[in-house]
Amino acid sequence: MRLLLDTVTFIWAVASPDQISSKAMRAMQSSQARLELSAISLSEIAIKQASGKLNFSEVEVRIGTEDLKLRVLPYTADHAFQLFTLPQHHRDPFDRQIISQALAEDISVVTVDEMFRLYKGLQVIW
Repeated sequence: MRLLLDTVTFIWAVASPDQISSKAMRAMQSSQARLELSAISLSEIAIKQASGKLNFSEVEVRIGTEDLKLRVLPYTADHAFQLFTLPQHHRDPFDRQIISQALAEDISVVTVDEMFRLYKGLQVIW
């Protein structure tokens, strides 16, 4: 089972796993779970860290992806084309790209963000 962690879930999994719901944690720890992180999340973390909005270093990201055995999911043209049909429920451009990627890949998203649930066909775990 493929699980795409949104950016906040990834940060919490690395820095404060107690913030993650028990249901989400069980799904992430399942032996059948294949955890993935969008390349968009890497960009979001780097941009927010550089602007002072986030204190999460490149080293923490690299160690976190390794420790969690995450596959970084590249962002492709197919994912971007999905944005053309995506309703405007969520305004955050990083989240919109993660949502479009999840829909194009038919992959569940692990997120606390309730706005993700507004997207038809998107499986949200929390």
